[in-house]
Amino acid sequence: MLLRWRLVSFALAALVLLPLSVLALSWSDIDGEIWAHLWDTQLPRLLGNSLLLVLGVGIGVVVLGTSLAWLTTLCEFPGRRWLDWALMLPFAIPAYVLAFVFIGLLDFAGPLQSLLREVFGSGLRLPRVRSTGGVILVLTLVFYPYVYLLARGAFLAQGRGLSEAARVLGLSPWQAFWRVALPMARPAIGAGLALAIMETMADFGAVAVFNYDTFTTAIYKTWYGFYSLSSAAQLASLLLLGVFLALFAERRSRGRAVTASERPRSAPLYHLRGIRAFAASAWCGLVFACAFVVPLMQLLVWCWQRGRFDFDERYRELVLHSLCLGAAAAVLTVAAGLLLAFARRQAPVPAVRAAVGIANLGYALPGAVLAVAIMLAFSWLDNHWVIPLSLALGGAGKPLLLGSLGALLLAYLIRFLAVAQGPLESTLARIRPSLVEASRSLGVGGFEMFRRVQLPLLAPGLLSAALLVFVDTLKEMPATLLMRPFGWDTLAVRVFEMTSEGEWARAALPAVSLVLVGLLPVALLIRRSAMAATSPQSAIGHGVQHPA
Repeated sequence: MLLRWRLVSFALAALVLLPLSVLALSWSDIDGEIWAHLWDTQLPRLLGNSLLLVLGVGIGVVVLGTSLAWLTTLCEFPGRRWLDWALMLPFAIPAYVLAFVFIGLLDFAGPLQSLLREVFGSGLRLPRVRSTGGVILVLTLVFYPYVYLLARGAFLAQGRGLSEAARVLGLSPWQAFWRVALPMARPAIGAGLALAIMETMADFGAVAVFNYDTFTTAIYKTWYGFYSLSSAAQLASLLLLGVFLALFAERRSRGRAVTASERPRSAPLYHLRGIRAFAASAWCGLVFACAFVVPLMQLLVWCWQRGRFDFDERYRELVLHSLCLGAAAAVLTVAAGLLLAFARRQAPVPAVRAAVGIANLGYALPGAVLAVAIMLAFSWLDNHWVIPLSLALGGAGKPLLLGSLGALLLAYLIRFLAVAQGPLESTLARIRPSLVEASRSLGVGGFEMFRRVQLPLLAPGLLSAALLVFVDTLKEMPATLLMRPFGWDTLAVRVFEMTSEGEWARAALPAVSLVLVGLLPVALLIRRSAMAATSPQSAIGHGVQHPA
């Protein structure tokens, strides 16, 4: 039994180690001319742009997420009850969708600047949206919910006692926040920041829409511009190194900080009135409007103006491809995640725990990095094994792995395995061992026990995991764009194609479809968060199930 679970965990860990090994081996063949060209023309700018982006988005999500979490959990003001959950809705909007909406709205020829010129004269100009500040603003509005959700749980978990003790000691609400609430919430804020930085470094769609060169766009251009898969893999390894350094820095920054263990507080502590209440409502409402309401309204307007005419057979084919890939990825990933969860429970030895930890690293791999690594590995297998074997057997001698659906599904499996395992592991932990022992005492064991006893209890976790993986697969752009088989365009690919041509209105229909589908896991997240707010356990553990 123990050996079987070890083999399962080791095999799934090996899947994640495969792209890492391929990226490391790619440095054995360095094309000096390409690297010289990259260094002379792009590399310093790529480094500068990436660092500016990480720094700007990092500051932005911490300020936005922490301030919103503090206001909605500790303060009472008009609109707080619905803003508490509404501020999570931007989770449903992919970064590349918000990017092209902002450009379409705020560009010089967009409706907002055109209206302002009509009202205030032709000399009026807003700051350029196609800039570093524009990219930082968009990514901050997309990724602040990571910090908001985790900081919100941390503030709720602190209870009433700590804040009341601070007030007894003569601290004002502002001083209590800076000296008590914020330091204790730092681990949760750091975890949300790490997730936001990982997503920022891995983003391809938004920076491509802004034509803002980073490592992810350089990987794409090196692959399709220089036709050098090895150079693209080397760039991908540098990007991966940056992701791991960010994760390591976040882990070290936590130190030995501990979270509060008081009973969660469900009612706010401070009742704001007058100008303070108005300012709190205005701040939260402004963020919600900019991150969700205005983009969704603009997408619906574009859909009515132009997108509805694209609702044809080709669009239905895009939907079918997206649904098929999402469903297949969800089934494979949930099955693998369930095996990992059982392996950790049935064989809780250091080797298995280490293998499970390695398997969870896949979420830290950007989609572009995974695509390059898997395609490089499959290209080698095709050239050295598949094609020679096919020729020996009298076949056509064509590559079978490169550009196949199997390669794309493998990328989804590695990328989203940790996303699926979180809900599954937490659900499995709630199944008491006494139920399993009682089943065995009644003569029911093995697969029959799993089907009749454990599977019904695991159903909520299975549904949550499948839903999260399904939606993440639909929104994943870099891996799908680079690895899709010929003719297998998806909604995300359609958005990329239309935005590349500046056809914002035609990109609206697939974008609205992705947003509406993305609302499903957000609704699940809001429900779980509401349950956690009234639970005697810490709310952090019931928040977003990402491996920070």
